[in-house]
Amino acid sequence: MTNLPADVDDLAAALGAAGYLVDDALATALFLAVRMRQPILLEGEPGVGKTAAATALAATLDAPLLRLQCYEGLTAAEALYEWNYPRQLLAIRLAETRGDRLADADLFTDEFLLPRPLLAAVMHPGPGPAVLLVDEVDRADDEFEAFLFEVLAEQAVTIPELGTRRATVAPVVVLTSNRTRDLHDALKRRCLYHWIAHPGPARVAEIIRRRVPEAADWLAPRVAGAVQRLRGLELQKQPGVAEAISWTRALQALGVAELDERAADRTLGAVLKYDEDARLARAAGLSDLVRGA
Repeated sequence: MTNLPADVDDLAAALGAAGYLVDDALATALFLAVRMRQPILLEGEPGVGKTAAATALAATLDAPLLRLQCYEGLTAAEALYEWNYPRQLLAIRLAETRGDRLADADLFTDEFLLPRPLLAAVMHPGPGPAVLLVDEVDRADDEFEAFLFEVLAEQAVTIPELGTRRATVAPVVVLTSNRTRDLHDALKRRCLYHWIAHPGPARVAEIIRRRVPEAADWLAPRVAGAVQRLRGLELQKQPGVAEAISWTRALQALGVAELDERAADRTLGAVLKYDEDARLARAAGLSDLVRGA
Protein backbone atom coordinates (compact mmCIF):
# COMPACT_ATOMS: atom_id res chain seq x y z
CA MET A 1 0.00 0.00 0.00
CA THR A 2 1.16 3.50 -0.79
CA ASN A 3 0.44 6.52 1.33
CA LEU A 4 1.02 9.41 -1.09
CA PRO A 5 -0.55 12.77 -0.20
CA ALA A 6 -3.48 13.97 -2.27
CA ASP A 7 -2.44 17.63 -2.20
CA VAL A 8 -0.27 20.14 -0.35
CA ASP A 9 -2.74 20.58 2.51
CA ASP A 10 -2.97 16.82 2.94
CA LEU A 11 0.82 16.55 3.21
CA ALA A 12 1.05 19.49 5.62
CA ALA A 13 -1.56 17.92 7.88
CA ALA A 14 0.18 14.54 7.78
CA LEU A 15 3.55 16.10 8.60
CA GLY A 16 1.95 17.98 11.48
CA ALA A 17 0.46 14.73 12.78
CA ALA A 18 3.99 13.29 12.63
CA GLY A 19 5.20 16.16 14.82
CA TYR A 20 6.78 18.30 12.10
CA LEU A 21 5.27 21.73 11.50
CA VAL A 22 5.62 23.23 8.01
CA ASP A 23 4.61 26.45 6.36
CA ASP A 24 2.91 26.43 2.98
CA ALA A 25 6.15 27.02 1.05
CA LEU A 26 7.96 24.01 2.54
CA ALA A 27 4.86 21.82 2.30
CA THR A 28 4.55 22.73 -1.38
CA ALA A 29 8.22 21.99 -2.06
CA LEU A 30 8.04 18.59 -0.36
CA PHE A 31 4.76 17.76 -2.12
CA LEU A 32 6.33 18.50 -5.50
CA ALA A 33 9.34 16.35 -4.63
CA VAL A 34 6.98 13.46 -3.92
CA ARG A 35 4.62 14.03 -6.84
CA MET A 36 7.26 14.83 -9.47
CA ARG A 37 9.78 12.38 -7.97
CA GLN A 38 12.45 15.06 -8.38
CA PRO A 39 15.23 15.44 -5.79
CA ILE A 40 14.84 18.36 -3.43
CA LEU A 41 17.74 20.29 -1.92
CA LEU A 42 17.00 21.73 1.52
CA GLU A 43 19.43 24.38 2.71
CA GLY A 44 19.47 26.37 5.92
CA GLU A 45 21.39 26.98 9.11
CA PRO A 46 22.19 23.97 11.31
CA GLY A 47 19.32 23.05 13.60
CA VAL A 48 16.41 24.40 11.55
CA GLY A 49 14.97 20.96 10.81
CA LYS A 50 16.33 19.89 7.43
CA THR A 51 17.07 16.31 8.46
CA ALA A 52 13.88 16.19 10.51
CA ALA A 53 11.92 17.13 7.38
CA ALA A 54 13.12 14.01 5.59
CA THR A 55 12.47 11.86 8.66
CA ALA A 56 8.94 13.19 9.00
CA LEU A 57 8.31 12.79 5.28
CA ALA A 58 9.31 9.13 5.44
CA ALA A 59 6.97 8.59 8.40
CA THR A 60 4.17 10.37 6.54
CA LEU A 61 4.64 8.22 3.43
CA ASP A 62 5.05 5.08 5.55
CA ALA A 63 8.30 4.60 3.67
CA PRO A 64 11.73 3.35 4.70
CA LEU A 65 14.23 6.13 5.38
CA LEU A 66 17.62 5.40 3.82
CA ARG A 67 20.14 7.89 5.19
CA LEU A 68 23.52 8.60 3.67
CA GLN A 69 25.57 10.81 5.98
CA CYS A 70 28.13 12.66 3.90
CA TYR A 71 31.62 13.52 5.07
CA GLU A 72 34.93 14.53 3.57
CA GLY A 73 36.50 11.57 1.80
CA LEU A 74 33.24 9.66 1.29
CA THR A 75 33.66 7.33 -1.67
CA ALA A 76 31.19 5.91 -4.15
CA ALA A 77 31.86 2.40 -2.88
CA GLU A 78 30.94 3.37 0.69
CA ALA A 79 27.66 4.86 -0.51
CA LEU A 80 26.72 2.05 -2.89
CA TYR A 81 27.46 -1.45 -1.62
CA GLU A 82 30.04 -3.85 -0.30
CA TRP A 83 30.44 -7.59 -0.32
CA ASN A 84 29.85 -9.66 2.77
CA TYR A 85 33.38 -11.02 2.99
CA PRO A 86 32.91 -13.00 6.25
CA ARG A 87 29.92 -14.78 4.75
CA GLN A 88 31.81 -15.43 1.52
CA LEU A 89 34.69 -16.90 3.50
CA LEU A 90 32.28 -19.10 5.44
CA ALA A 91 30.76 -20.32 2.16
CA ILE A 92 34.23 -21.18 0.84
CA ARG A 93 35.07 -23.19 3.97
CA LEU A 94 31.77 -25.03 3.91
CA ALA A 95 32.35 -25.88 0.26
CA GLU A 96 35.83 -27.18 1.07
CA THR A 97 34.43 -29.49 3.75
CA ARG A 98 32.16 -30.96 1.07
CA GLY A 99 35.02 -31.26 -1.39
CA ASP A 100 33.55 -28.58 -3.65
CA ARG A 101 35.24 -25.59 -5.20
CA LEU A 102 33.37 -22.29 -5.56
CA ALA A 103 33.90 -20.08 -8.58
CA ASP A 104 33.77 -16.29 -8.47
CA ALA A 105 30.27 -16.41 -9.93
CA ASP A 106 29.17 -18.41 -6.89
CA LEU A 107 30.53 -15.83 -4.44
CA PHE A 108 29.48 -12.58 -6.08
CA THR A 109 25.71 -12.96 -6.01
CA ASP A 110 22.82 -11.14 -4.40
CA GLU A 111 23.16 -13.49 -1.44
CA PHE A 112 26.48 -11.86 -0.49
CA LEU A 113 25.63 -8.29 -1.46
CA LEU A 114 25.31 -5.64 1.26
CA PRO A 115 23.53 -2.62 -0.22
CA ARG A 116 24.40 0.79 1.16
CA PRO A 117 21.89 3.68 1.00
CA LEU A 118 22.21 4.61 -2.68
CA LEU A 119 21.88 1.06 -3.96
CA ALA A 120 19.19 0.24 -1.39
CA ALA A 121 17.13 3.18 -2.69
CA VAL A 122 17.50 1.99 -6.28
CA MET A 123 16.65 -1.62 -5.38
CA HIS A 124 13.65 -0.77 -3.17
CA PRO A 125 10.85 -2.97 -4.54
CA GLY A 126 7.90 -0.74 -3.67
CA PRO A 127 4.99 -0.50 -4.07
CA GLY A 128 5.62 2.94 -2.56
CA PRO A 129 8.88 4.85 -2.81
CA ALA A 130 11.70 4.83 -0.30
CA VAL A 131 12.94 8.17 1.04
CA LEU A 132 16.65 8.64 0.38
CA LEU A 133 18.23 11.27 2.64
CA VAL A 134 21.62 12.52 1.47
CA ASP A 135 22.54 14.46 4.57
CA GLU A 136 25.02 17.36 4.54
CA VAL A 137 25.98 16.82 0.91
CA ASP A 138 28.12 19.96 1.11
CA ARG A 139 30.58 18.06 3.31
CA ALA A 140 31.36 15.53 0.56
CA ASP A 141 34.08 16.03 -2.05
CA ASP A 142 33.52 17.33 -5.57
CA GLU A 143 34.16 13.85 -6.99
CA PHE A 144 31.43 12.28 -4.90
CA GLU A 145 29.03 15.09 -5.78
CA ALA A 146 29.60 14.37 -9.48
CA PHE A 147 29.01 10.67 -8.91
CA LEU A 148 25.84 11.40 -6.95
CA PHE A 149 24.53 13.54 -9.79
CA GLU A 150 25.03 10.65 -12.20
CA VAL A 151 23.19 8.18 -9.96
CA LEU A 152 20.27 10.56 -9.46
CA ALA A 153 20.07 11.30 -13.17
CA GLU A 154 20.17 7.66 -14.28
CA GLN A 155 18.26 6.12 -11.35
CA ALA A 156 20.56 3.15 -11.88
CA VAL A 157 23.66 1.57 -10.40
CA THR A 158 26.07 -0.76 -12.17
CA ILE A 159 27.60 -3.59 -10.16
CA PRO A 160 30.46 -5.10 -12.19
CA GLU A 161 29.76 -8.65 -11.00
CA LEU A 162 25.96 -8.46 -11.34
CA GLY A 163 25.20 -5.87 -13.99
CA THR A 164 23.05 -2.75 -13.89
CA ARG A 165 20.24 -2.34 -11.40
CA ARG A 166 17.56 0.21 -12.29
CA ALA A 167 14.95 1.61 -9.96
CA THR A 168 11.49 0.13 -10.47
CA VAL A 169 10.05 2.65 -8.01
CA ALA A 170 11.93 5.96 -8.05
CA PRO A 171 12.85 7.08 -4.53
CA VAL A 172 11.94 10.42 -3.00
CA VAL A 173 15.36 12.06 -2.65
CA VAL A 174 16.06 14.75 -0.05
CA LEU A 175 19.48 16.39 -0.01
CA THR A 176 20.45 18.71 2.84
CA SER A 177 23.20 21.30 2.97
CA ASN A 178 24.46 23.76 5.58
CA ARG A 179 26.08 25.68 2.72
CA THR A 180 29.63 25.21 4.00
CA ARG A 181 30.55 25.28 0.31
CA ASP A 182 28.70 25.93 -2.92
CA LEU A 183 27.32 22.91 -4.71
CA HIS A 184 27.83 22.50 -8.44
CA ASP A 185 25.22 24.01 -10.73
CA ALA A 186 24.62 20.66 -12.44
CA LEU A 187 23.44 19.08 -9.19
CA LYS A 188 21.37 22.11 -8.20
CA ARG A 189 19.69 22.20 -11.62
CA ARG A 190 18.65 18.60 -11.06
CA CYS A 191 16.90 19.47 -7.80
CA LEU A 192 13.97 21.41 -6.52
CA TYR A 193 15.19 23.92 -3.94
CA HIS A 194 13.98 25.29 -0.63
CA TRP A 195 15.71 27.38 2.01
CA ILE A 196 14.49 26.61 5.54
CA ALA A 197 14.77 29.78 7.58
CA HIS A 198 14.87 29.81 11.35
CA PRO A 199 11.21 30.01 12.47
CA GLY A 200 9.88 32.80 14.64
CA PRO A 201 9.29 32.43 18.40
CA ALA A 202 5.63 31.44 18.06
CA ARG A 203 6.41 28.55 15.72
CA VAL A 204 9.42 27.50 17.80
CA ALA A 205 7.17 27.40 20.87
CA GLU A 206 4.66 25.23 19.03
CA ILE A 207 7.43 22.88 17.88
CA ILE A 208 8.69 22.61 21.45
CA ARG A 209 5.18 21.76 22.69
CA ARG A 210 4.97 18.93 20.16
CA ARG A 211 8.46 17.59 20.74
CA VAL A 212 8.47 18.00 24.53
CA PRO A 213 4.81 17.53 25.47
CA GLU A 214 5.67 16.81 29.09
CA ALA A 215 7.07 20.32 29.59
CA ALA A 216 5.00 22.90 31.48
CA ASP A 217 2.81 25.11 29.29
CA TRP A 218 4.67 28.29 30.23
CA LEU A 219 8.09 26.91 29.37
CA ALA A 220 7.83 26.65 25.57
CA PRO A 221 7.22 30.37 24.84
CA ARG A 222 9.83 31.42 27.42
CA VAL A 223 12.50 29.22 25.84
CA ALA A 224 11.50 30.30 22.33
CA GLY A 225 11.77 33.97 23.31
CA ALA A 226 15.12 33.45 25.00
CA VAL A 227 16.50 31.62 21.97
CA GLN A 228 15.33 34.47 19.75
CA ARG A 229 17.24 36.96 21.92
CA LEU A 230 20.34 34.76 21.95
CA ARG A 231 20.25 34.76 18.16
CA GLY A 232 20.52 38.54 18.33
CA LEU A 233 24.04 38.20 19.77
CA GLU A 234 27.11 37.75 17.59
CA LEU A 235 27.58 34.09 18.46
CA GLN A 236 29.89 31.63 16.73
CA LYS A 237 27.00 29.16 16.47
CA GLN A 238 23.49 30.51 16.55
CA PRO A 239 21.04 28.23 18.41
CA GLY A 240 18.36 26.63 16.27
CA VAL A 241 15.20 24.65 16.84
CA ALA A 242 17.19 21.59 17.90
CA GLU A 243 18.92 23.57 20.64
CA ALA A 244 15.61 25.06 21.79
CA ILE A 245 14.21 21.55 22.18
CA SER A 246 17.34 20.36 24.00
CA TRP A 247 17.21 23.36 26.35
CA THR A 248 13.56 22.72 27.15
CA ARG A 249 14.29 19.10 27.95
CA ALA A 250 17.17 20.11 30.23
CA LEU A 251 15.01 22.62 32.11
CA GLN A 252 12.19 20.07 32.35
CA ALA A 253 14.59 17.42 33.67
CA LEU A 254 15.70 19.81 36.42
CA GLY A 255 12.10 20.60 37.29
CA VAL A 256 12.63 24.36 37.14
CA ALA A 257 9.61 26.42 38.15
CA GLU A 258 10.92 29.63 36.59
CA LEU A 259 13.30 30.36 33.69
CA ASP A 260 15.43 32.85 35.57
CA GLU A 261 19.09 33.77 35.45
CA ARG A 262 20.16 30.88 37.70
CA ALA A 263 18.25 28.25 35.71
CA ALA A 264 19.62 29.62 32.44
CA ASP A 265 23.19 29.68 33.75
CA ARG A 266 22.96 26.05 34.92
CA THR A 267 21.65 24.82 31.58
CA LEU A 268 23.42 27.11 29.11
CA GLY A 269 25.39 24.17 27.72
CA ALA A 270 22.18 22.74 26.31
CA VAL A 271 21.68 25.70 23.98
CA LEU A 272 25.15 27.19 23.38
CA LYS A 273 27.98 24.97 22.20
CA TYR A 274 31.01 27.26 22.46
CA ASP A 275 32.53 28.61 25.66
CA GLU A 276 33.02 31.96 23.94
CA ASP A 277 29.29 32.08 23.17
CA ALA A 278 28.39 31.24 26.77
CA ARG A 279 30.66 34.00 28.06
CA LEU A 280 29.14 36.44 25.58
CA ALA A 281 25.62 35.52 26.71
CA ARG A 282 26.54 35.96 30.37
CA ALA A 283 28.15 39.29 29.61
CA ALA A 284 24.99 40.42 27.83
CA GLY A 285 23.00 39.59 30.96
CA LEU A 286 21.15 36.29 31.27
CA SER A 287 18.35 37.91 33.28
CA ASP A 288 17.51 40.14 30.29
CA LEU A 289 17.85 37.31 27.78
CA VAL A 290 15.38 35.06 29.60
CA ARG A 291 12.88 37.68 30.70
CA GLY A 292 9.20 36.92 30.11
CA ALA A 293 8.18 36.62 26.45
